[in-house]
Amino acid sequence: MDRVSSFDEPLKKLLGGATAKVMAEHLDLHTVGDLLHHYPRRYEERGRLTALADLPLDEHVAVVAQVADARILMFNNGRGKRLEVTLTDGSGRLQLVFFGHGVHKPHKELLPGRQAMFAGKVSVFNRKMQLAHPTYQLLDASDADEATEAVDAFAGRLLPIYPACKQLDSWRIAKAVDAVLPSARDAVDPLPASLREGRGFTSLPEALLKAHRPQTKADIEDARARLKWDEAFVLQVALARRRYADTQLPAAARRPVADGLLDAFDAKLPFTLTEGQQKVSKEIFDDLATEHPMHRLLQGEVGSGKTMVALRAMLAVVDAGGQAAMLAPTEVLAQQHHRSITEMMGELAEGGMLGGSDHGTKVVLLTGSMGTAARRQALLDLVTGEAGIVIGTHALIEDKVQFHDLGLVVVDEQHRFGVEQRDALRSKGKQPPHLLVMTATPIPRTVAMTVFGDLETSVLDQLPAGRSPIASHVVPAKDKPHFLARAWERVREEVENGHQAYVVCPRIGDDAEEEKKGRAKKKAAEEDPDKRPPLAVLEIADELRKGALAGLGVEVLHGRMHPDEKDDVMRRFAAGDVHVLVATTVIEVGVNVPNATAMVIMDADRFGVSQLHQLRGRVGRGSAPGLCLLVSEAHEASPARARLSAVAATLDGFELSRIDLEQRREGDVLGQAQSGVRSSLRMLTVIDDEEVIAAAREEAVAIVAADPELEHLPELRTVLAALLDKDREEYLDKG
Repeated sequence: MDRVSSFDEPLKKLLGGATAKVMAEHLDLHTVGDLLHHYPRRYEERGRLTALADLPLDEHVAVVAQVADARILMFNNGRGKRLEVTLTDGSGRLQLVFFGHGVHKPHKELLPGRQAMFAGKVSVFNRKMQLAHPTYQLLDASDADEATEAVDAFAGRLLPIYPACKQLDSWRIAKAVDAVLPSARDAVDPLPASLREGRGFTSLPEALLKAHRPQTKADIEDARARLKWDEAFVLQVALARRRYADTQLPAAARRPVADGLLDAFDAKLPFTLTEGQQKVSKEIFDDLATEHPMHRLLQGEVGSGKTMVALRAMLAVVDAGGQAAMLAPTEVLAQQHHRSITEMMGELAEGGMLGGSDHGTKVVLLTGSMGTAARRQALLDLVTGEAGIVIGTHALIEDKVQFHDLGLVVVDEQHRFGVEQRDALRSKGKQPPHLLVMTATPIPRTVAMTVFGDLETSVLDQLPAGRSPIASHVVPAKDKPHFLARAWERVREEVENGHQAYVVCPRIGDDAEEEKKGRAKKKAAEEDPDKRPPLAVLEIADELRKGALAGLGVEVLHGRMHPDEKDDVMRRFAAGDVHVLVATTVIEVGVNVPNATAMVIMDADRFGVSQLHQLRGRVGRGSAPGLCLLVSEAHEASPARARLSAVAATLDGFELSRIDLEQRREGDVLGQAQSGVRSSLRMLTVIDDEEVIAAAREEAVAIVAADPELEHLPELRTVLAALLDKDREEYLDKG
């Protein structure tokens, strides 16, 4: 085990307390291994030697020149000092400057007449070209050949630029790396030799040396290829082992029965399922028929019919004698699902009730705000098995909730739930229940393989017949106020044609604390118009009732309303009694009103790409075409406007999720799943390295299938153990 210990060595031992403290606090680097995996962000080339007469501005250069003179100047009332050195090479002159503590060494060494090589970035100060704090190397004038060699080596060198912080700049990190670099020889190589040789990878110690101290650009490419592969491979092995362990768990097989609830439901459907829905249903039914728990991610475009697929899976489980639970992130969505599922099922949702079908089952709702009597009845229906299907919020997870025989858990909008919540519901089965996770946020394939790598993936990318196209336009409210006036006219036209509209705002505007913040921001906005607070539901609704939409039925919906009040507004909107619903993103997922054809999103630049796509999916759900207007005061040339134009230009959620991912930091996207891994991805980028991730997954699956415990690969096991501590392993476990 000595081979691992040098990587686990605390940095304090090698670098001293002060530097180690800064690295721990500001860069999250604690051990030699952490620092060796803190790779350069980029590399600067000192470039070919340049004559002083030909220096390009703002570029990194390397020059050989002689010191003409050097002088120290005091400034800031004698508290600061600056060393100015003038160089000459026969073609021109150049000034160097050094400040503060950086003055002492060059003041001793850069004496008039000395020749040296200098490298740095050319800037201008007082209309003179200069290099500030250049790196340099003195040349020994006595040996011309040696000096030439030194010049070539110095000028051609690649300088690593490290991710740094205010307290510790890149060159000091580079010095620290020099101190620990000998330990790279002790790196435990996780790749099996056959795989490494088969793919022509350099060894891990060599890859680390090449990453930190490359001699050539080819060295950098070699190192990156190897280190990216390691990151992808180790993570995919962890996930493959997770999937393998799941296949060893017992579960009750839930096979659909002929002439049961599912067949009765299918027979009364007024439409045929899309090819995609049929294909995905088959994948799910095949999983449910096995004696190991299904772990499947169902991702589908907004309105692609995921709920229909999930409902058919739940009915199949009820047919097989089990119960199904659907977990929704909000009460509005749980109520919406309950309403739409009971409507789709009709008398089949009234099992045991007068007028109910013989095949039927009870479909119950369970939320935190239910009355005591209704709640007691729902709990009773679950424990006796009377209710085959329950739809609920976090209330489903509470200890009091017990099932007769939980066979399937469906989690809607997976990203709204922590792993612990998902796990708490799954633990209510006598054996591990089957799990179906749904998301309407399209996830690029590589992210799905990395973040949800322990789930098999099904994709619904086909919209059901009858879904209408949605036209999207950016409304530049600041540059062209008449465009906004026209937007409200369009809403009025839609209502006059018998349709309805949503207006979405980023803020509610009712809370005293929020109002206080709002007033502070308003004051700031008076001083700087770009700093105004986000538009609020209550303010906009009030303005519209008095102004542009006077005479129309305008209502509000937001998360701080009482659940009964929310449900009442949604019911009246669904029934067509409300013309315009001014809401927060509470309508983002699952709200289904086919008659709503227009949506105006205020301050659209304050929402993410995926969120805008989700919101837009609330319109165009019927036979009439949808319209989505993205209102923004962002400047035409700003990144925010470019993002809105991208949303307006395509309805392809996968394309948008790619744009979204490219514009955000990797960590934001990998989010909680990456918190399950101690070393976040450093070289690997999930968008650009699709091929690496796919190939690593393939190799990982083959290795785990042949040797689940990795008994013949102790190095790989060691690296995995270092990567996944107990809590994190449980995190993946619960995934």
